[in-house]
Amino acid sequence: MATQTELKDALKTAAEKVAQYVEDAAEMSVETLYVEMGAASFDNAKLAARTVVKLDGDSQTVLPMRKGEGGALVVDTGVFELHQQNVQAAIDYRAKMMNSLLSLLRPQG
Repeated sequence: MATQTELKDALKTAAEKVAQYVEDAAEMSVETLYVEMGAASFDNAKLAARTVVKLDGDSQTVLPMRKGEGGALVVDTGVFELHQQNVQAAIDYRAKMMNSLLSLLRPQG
């Protein structure tokens, strides 16, 4: 049977792990990278788009732009759509993990 000290230590360790997870989940960064054909390596990859989503709902996105007709910058829609799919997958995964964590913390009745 666990002593009171062992139980307190175990609860403290669990609380620290939960606090670290919440801190890690407070800001989520999704980066979509690209490489030139034939160079499929993360070492050669360059940033195409980046989104940071905070737990409070604030977000920032760096959009992929290219020169269009007349030299005007336009959003590269193909890359942006792929990036948005990556962002949505990350949001869905984070929500699933947070729900799992919260279900562990809820009193079982």
